[in-house]
Amino acid sequence: MYTDKNLSCRDCGNEFVFSASEQEFYASKGFENEPSRCSSCREINKRQRSGQRGGSFSRSPREMFKATCARCGKVAEVPFKPTGEKPVYCKDCYQPSRSRF
Repeated sequence: MYTDKNLSCRDCGNEFVFSASEQEFYASKGFENEPSRCSSCREINKRQRSGQRGGSFSRSPREMFKATCARCGKVAEVPFKPTGEKPVYCKDCYQPSRSRF
């Protein structure tokens, strides 16, 4: 049987409760170590780690290239450098022809 434990956060030093239900959950998952951070510091740490990995929110803008549409002749911007080997279509012309590709 588990009982609530008071633990000290390794980051902020504040005391937090490691509840009996949390202990039971940890045991059911096979975790052997008790948490070392309070919930606030865990959340801060989690956000910092996700920012370091370069998640999709930190992506730099794509470089766009100008090309002439093979169907209507309008100038189109595309996310790749056209080589001239294959036709390039603007957004309006590409959508209807997409079903043929």
